[in-house]
Formats: sequence, C-alpha cells, structure tokens
Amino acid sequence: MTGPTHEATADLITLPGTPLADAVVNLIRPVETPSVFNHSIRSYLFARLVAGRLGLAAGHDYQDDLLFAACAMHDLGLASDGPHSQRFEVEGADRAASFLTDRGVSAADADQVWQAIALHTSSGIAERRGTLCVLVREGVTLDFGGRVGANHVDAVTDEQADAVHAAYPRLDMIRSLTDAIVAQAAKEPKNAPRYTTPGELLRERETFGRTRLEHFYRSSRWGS
Repeated sequence: MTGPTHEATADLITLPGTPLADAVVNLIRPVETPSVFNHSIRSYLFARLVAGRLGLAAGHDYQDDLLFAACAMHDLGLASDGPHSQRFEVEGADRAASFLTDRGVSAADADQVWQAIALHTSSGIAERRGTLCVLVREGVTLDFGGRVGANHVDAVTDEQADAVHAAYPRLDMIRSLTDAIVAQAAKEPKNAPRYTTPGELLRERETFGRTRLEHFYRSSRWGS
C-alpha cells in the first residue's frame, strides 16, 4: 500500500489561511500551551475529515471559517491571560464570540460558535444543536482517539493521522489538557460545578491524584 501523496498531505493539514483564521491563530498561540494549541488545531483537521465522512461540504453545509474558529478557540477558556471566573467552556465561548463580533462576524454566526464551544463537552446535547456543534464535538473528541470519540474514529486512516500528528504533535496532550482544566477549575468554585467535566476532573485529581480521563486514554488509539 502506498502512502498519501505530498499534495494530499498538504491539503489535509492546510488551514483556511483567511484573515479571520490568521487572527484566531494569533490570538490563541501566545496564550495556550503548545500541547493545547496543537490539540485545538488537530480538532479542526479531524472535524473536516468527519465532515467529509458525513457528506457535508464546506460552503454549503457549514462555513469553514466558523468551523476553524470554533475548533481553534474551543479551549480558549484555559488561556493564560483569561479571567478564569467561570467554567472553562463558557469562558472560552464568551471570549470567542466577543472576538468574532469585534471583527465583523454577524451576531448569529458568533452565537453558533458560542454554542459549539460551550457545548463541546456535553455529549447528547451538542449533537442536537446543529451542524457546527456536531462537527466541533466530533473533531474534539476524535482527537482523544477513542471512547468519547468512537463515533467516527475510523474517519481517519493511519496515514492521515501520521500526517496530522507530524504537523501538530500531541506533546502528551491528555495530561497537559487535564492540567490546564484542573488549574482553571481550582481558581474559583463556580468554575467547577459538580458533575461537569471541570468539576469531576478537579475532584478526581484531588481525591486520587489522577483522573479517569488520563487513565482511560493512555490506551486510546493515539495513546496520549
């Protein structure tokens, strides 16, 4: 079996390259750890592959700029320069929507991105809130390589995964992301409501020293 061509690999890892997408990258790169930044970009690349698997076309079924913005900023609530005054999904959604409207994105489109980010940890809800929410949820969870990302884990071939990970290495993403969520959650009680993702990760770290997320995903398709 031959591997993907250079052109196919280039297409696979190419970002939108629009002024809005460039502005998003310039916003998140300085304030996220390299591991979380790479996770955010991989989530977009995987979301595009899921879109193709579902027969969804950019420009017809979804706006690629909005998909990129939502995936790339879905962990903006963990940014080092954030207020860290509410659960990270909502804080990130608020910052992302404000960022977009300040750059001329319509309120309706910014609200779509808000929903996709705020609901990206909400299994069973995100899937009911439209195409953008579905693709962001699937792209993010697919980057975990199994369990929560099991619906479309076979949307990515080994060759495609190798190309994505070569361009945006994982850098021990599971631990790095968990560290960031727990640190943000610990700053303020309302950041970590019980039975939410940040609340449970914080409780498990404090109680057991390690979260189930870290334990389970060491044996996922991507490993870390």
